[in-house]
Order: sequence, then C-alpha cells, then structure tokens
Amino acid sequence: MPKRDSTVRGREFGAGVREALRKAGLTGRAAAELAGWDPAKLSDMLNGKGGVTEGDLHRLLGLCRTPLDETEHLVALFHETSQSGWLQVHGERQPVLPRTLGEHEAVATEIICWSMNLIPGFLQLPDYLRALIAGNPNSPQEEADQRVAARVARQQQLIQRRCKMTFYIHEQALHLPVGGPDLMVDQLDHVTTMSMRPYITCRIVPTSIGAHAGQAGSFTFMKFAKLEPVVFIDAENHGVFLDDKDSAKAYTNILRSLDQTALDEEQSKELMERIIS
Repeated sequence: MPKRDSTVRGREFGAGVREALRKAGLTGRAAAELAGWDPAKLSDMLNGKGGVTEGDLHRLLGLCRTPLDETEHLVALFHETSQSGWLQVHGERQPVLPRTLGEHEAVATEIICWSMNLIPGFLQLPDYLRALIAGNPNSPQEEADQRVAARVARQQQLIQRRCKMTFYIHEQALHLPVGGPDLMVDQLDHVTTMSMRPYITCRIVPTSIGAHAGQAGSFTFMKFAKLEPVVFIDAENHGVFLDDKDSAKAYTNILRSLDQTALDEEQSKELMERIIS
C-alpha cells in the first residue's frame, strides 16, 4: 500500500476499516494483537502510510468477520487510495444511500452549495423530492419512501451538528413549479424558515444579471478541519469527487464570483417572499 496524500478514496478506505473493527468489537490494539502485528502497523495502514499487503488486509478483515461485499469494496480501494479524484458510476440510477457523499457530509465543517435549476437537496421538503422522483423515469416509485427517508436523515444529521451551510440558488429554481404552485409556496417558505438558523445562509443569484460564474453546473463544496476541500458534482447515474488543489482553487474562484453577484440574505428573503405572494 503506497503512502498517500489525503484523498476521497483513501479516507473511505480508512473509515471502512475502522467501521469493520467497530462492528467486530475490537480496538486497534486488540485487532493488531490478534493479527500478530505491531500496533504501529495497523495505525500506518489506517493513516495511509503503507507497510501492509493485500494479504494482510484480507487477514484483518477475516478476523473482523467482515461481509464479503464489504471486503471486496475495501480491497478494491486498497489499491487506489493514492488516486486523486473519483468518478463513481452507479448503473441506471444513484444509490438510495450515497456512501462516499454521506461519509464526507458527516465530517465536513462547512458545506457550500450552488444550485442552478432546483432547490438544493439539503433544503428540499419531502413532497418536493417526491415530485422530482415522480418525474424521473430512472427512479422507481417503489423506492420513493426509502429515498425520501434517506434524504431526511442526511438533512437531520447536518442540522443536529449545526454544520455551517451556505446555499447559492439561481432565481430560476424558485420559479420552476416542482409539484405545483401550492407545493412551491410551502417549499419557498421552508427555505426562508431554514435560513433563519444562524448556521444556514441562503442567497439568490437573480436572473437579471444574465451570464454568471456558475453556468457550468451545480456543485457542492465541502470543507474539513484538517483536510483539503472536496468538490462533489451530482449527475443522473454518476457522481464526481474532486480532491486536488487545482479543482479546489477553480471552484473557490466560482464561489467568490457568486458571492459578489448574489443578492444578500435580506434581499434574497424579500425576493422569495414576493414570489410566494
């Protein structure tokens, strides 16, 4: 296992092995003793410093009685921990529980979202999400309840942590009548209510400015206490994680420009209230 800089893949690998130890009821020292390792060897593996082989990893996961599918996932990541960026292709549709995204949301110190066409997922009412699912031929209706419950759980996790969140939303997202006019009134009222929380900021990019910095598409920018930022780009059946410094700089530039062109918080609230009325 080569020594790595912090990457999305590497962090998921480390988190996955720690979770395997937790489920097995083992401390790091106890697991190292069972495997016949010096505790420093396990620490080096978890922190991406190398010193272990694929056989070592299989031995450790076997001691933890890790399920086969999770073992295969971690072994695949083992060989990729130093690779920057991650294109995740999901098949016909995204998973109900997006593992990598959820793990990063759970430890982010700040999340900044730019949304061009829709209300951002963190702010969506359950019925708004249901309307989106109903309009997507790739989202089975029998999964609607499960997907809504998963989204609500992610929202609540961030609210309970009081994670700092900033949402830049294009005005056109406020006018798109997802689920009909009555639902949109409730949805915009929900956005204004959420923005009253001290750790949530909502700012609207008005249609009147014309061309703007975010025209390439929506994205989520996540900051961490001791790690480089990660950019997440969501798409129909895949997601892209960017964890290199050039990407962080490029998307930081976009956010700075949006900050200059968006209405301030009070103006944004007034615009939403005018649309509601």
